[in-house]
Amino acid sequence: MSRFKKGGKKEMPAITSSSLSDIVFMLLFFFMVTTQMRETEQKVKVTTPEASEVVKLERKDLNSYINIGSPTLQYQGQYGTDARIQLNDAFRTTDDIRDFIAAERDALSEADRQLMTVSIRADQDVRMGIVTDVKQELRRCSALKIMYSARKPAK
Repeated sequence: MSRFKKGGKKEMPAITSSSLSDIVFMLLFFFMVTTQMRETEQKVKVTTPEASEVVKLERKDLNSYINIGSPTLQYQGQYGTDARIQLNDAFRTTDDIRDFIAAERDALSEADRQLMTVSIRADQDVRMGIVTDVKQELRRCSALKIMYSARKPAK
C-alpha cells in the first residue's frame, strides 16, 4: 500500500499578484523622478562657442534662460534670418526683458529671489551688439548674476 497517489492530475498553483502593484509603483516612481521635461521649445538656432571654464549649477530651478540666435527654419519665413531674442516660448525685444525678469522673480519664493541666475545662450555667430543690449537691460533690472551657456571643450 502506498501512501502517496502517483496518478491523477496536478493543478498549478495560482500566481499571486500581491507584489505586482508594488513593482509597478516602484517603476512608475523611478521614471517620474529621473525624467526631465523640456520647459520651453527652442525657436532659435544656437551653436554655442566652446567654454574654457565650466561651472555646474546647484539648483536649475533658479535659472532663467535667454536664447539669442537666428530663428529655426520653420520660423524664418515669418521672422527672417536676423538674430532674435527668445524669452520662454516667444520672440521678444530687449524692452520685454524687464517684464520677463519681474515675472521670473515673482514665481520664486522670497528667499530664492537673490539666488536667481540668468543664463544667456547666444549663438557663436550673433553680433555682440545684441548680447550687449541684453546685458545692459539685465543691469537695469538688477539681475546681476549672469551666466553664459556653452559647450564643454572637446578633448
